[in-house]
Amino acid sequence: MARHNELGKEGETLAKQFLEDKGYQIVAMNWRYRRAEVDIIAKWEDWLIFVEVKTRTSEAFGRPEDFFTPAKERLMSQAAFAYIEQMDFMGEVRFDVIAILAPPNSNPQITHFEDAFFPGL
Repeated sequence: MARHNELGKEGETLAKQFLEDKGYQIVAMNWRYRRAEVDIIAKWEDWLIFVEVKTRTSEAFGRPEDFFTPAKERLMSQAAFAYIEQMDFMGEVRFDVIAILAPPNSNPQITHFEDAFFPGL
């Protein structure tokens, strides 16, 4: 597996643990719909939360959250709506981004952007 793929998986594992520590229940990891994928789907209280995880080893080319593009937002939204329909979910929905800066030989810094975007706006 390429190093950037390994870093992404490590970031998703860190994000999963971070959310669980905050009391979230993880419902699915790497849920796919056509070309789209949602890194983490979690429940918190009555909310269903779709989470994109962005992990980088440095900010040399920008912060991790800067790599969440409008195209990724559209794909994530499509996958989320497919999941909502498939599961017949009728509650509140939120879209979050977790940015992880994980320099080598250093503790990762995790930033959780709740309500990072709302599809269609």
